[in-house]
Amino acid sequence: MNDFFHEMTWRGLVYDVTEGLLDLLRAGPVTVYIGFDPTASSLHVGSLLQMMTLARLQRAGHAPIAIVGGGTGMIGDPSGKSQERTLQSAEQVELNLGGIRGQLERFLRFEGPHAARIVNNVDWLGSLDLMTFLRDVGKHFTVSSMLQKESVSRRLENEDGISYTEFSYLLLQAYDFLQMFDRYGCNAQMGGSDQWGNITAGIELIRRLRSKKTHGLVVPLVASASGTKFGKTEAGTVWLDRERTSPFRFYQFWLNTDDRDVIRYLKFFTFLTRDAIDELYSAVAAHPEKREAQRVLAREVTALVHGADEVRRAEHASALLFGEDIASLPVDDLMAVLDDVPSMEVPAVELAAGIPLADLLVRTQLAPSKSEARRLLQSGGVYVNNRRVSDAQERVTTASAMGGRLVLLRKGARQQSLLRLA
Repeated sequence: MNDFFHEMTWRGLVYDVTEGLLDLLRAGPVTVYIGFDPTASSLHVGSLLQMMTLARLQRAGHAPIAIVGGGTGMIGDPSGKSQERTLQSAEQVELNLGGIRGQLERFLRFEGPHAARIVNNVDWLGSLDLMTFLRDVGKHFTVSSMLQKESVSRRLENEDGISYTEFSYLLLQAYDFLQMFDRYGCNAQMGGSDQWGNITAGIELIRRLRSKKTHGLVVPLVASASGTKFGKTEAGTVWLDRERTSPFRFYQFWLNTDDRDVIRYLKFFTFLTRDAIDELYSAVAAHPEKREAQRVLAREVTALVHGADEVRRAEHASALLFGEDIASLPVDDLMAVLDDVPSMEVPAVELAAGIPLADLLVRTQLAPSKSEARRLLQSGGVYVNNRRVSDAQERVTTASAMGGRLVLLRKGARQQSLLRLA
């Protein structure tokens, strides 16, 4: 049963842990929960680490519980936030819960040994009256101790401060842990490192009210080596919902992982063994240009979230997108493959007269300015229909349109924009 902890340690996923958790894991199956905030109808790639943690728990013989915070979601967790969240209606939260449940079900087994549960904390928070809460929970926390929690102290440094609504979030999450302990025998909570204060508050509440010892483990927050926020691209957040982020874009997100991050992400976001990841580490060191580790990462994570069929489609689309003979493909095939590529409409009459390629690079945001566009062209970093163009005076005309309908612009190896003739 302690294999879970050792695997988490090897994967670099133990940021902080309470004393005695390893002994608890060695003693037998443990019931552990992680909370998910229903701020949208889909989780995003930032939530994958917690989803994988629950799945690893279950595979190691423990019983995972996912709390989808229908109650706390009405308030919003201030952890890691610089501003107050927009409050959502009960109807919106319920809609969000439905989408999140389906995504969690792809990672967890809800039948058989160590079956997982999904619970909604509105079941106990929704009927909790203020006087009972203040008397039974609030009296066990001093304001000074709450002010020391990072999620609160950081917000107090901002001029906007923190509202009483979000200030109370820590107590509500502590009460969640108490309810999980009472209802399901749950004696450990896990989450991101920004949740440490909330988790330890719950541990303290259970100690005071039940005289029992419970535990917590937090994983590091994911950051990229380049300093960009993980899960954010030029197109915005990378979602798990195929309607928000298509499987092809999702696959491309992982395929574009920096060499400095790829081995760490393989440890975080896949179930690959140590030997398999060590082999990929050697491949990155020997031949980084082949991007073998990135391909495996994209394949593994896309299969987990969207299934093997979508992986095959994404790989086929990638092969077509970056093939030199793209202009010879049937236009209907092109339309299907390029459907996920950022696009804009260009009047056919405008293209008939010819538009400077440098202008189009700026209009499609592949270049920030005409001078930068010309520099890209002269350096050979621009492609039209996968054909390299280095003439800064190049003009794009209707003759360039594949099937008379599409022109594909590309900057470097991965950034594309599609012109659709209107």
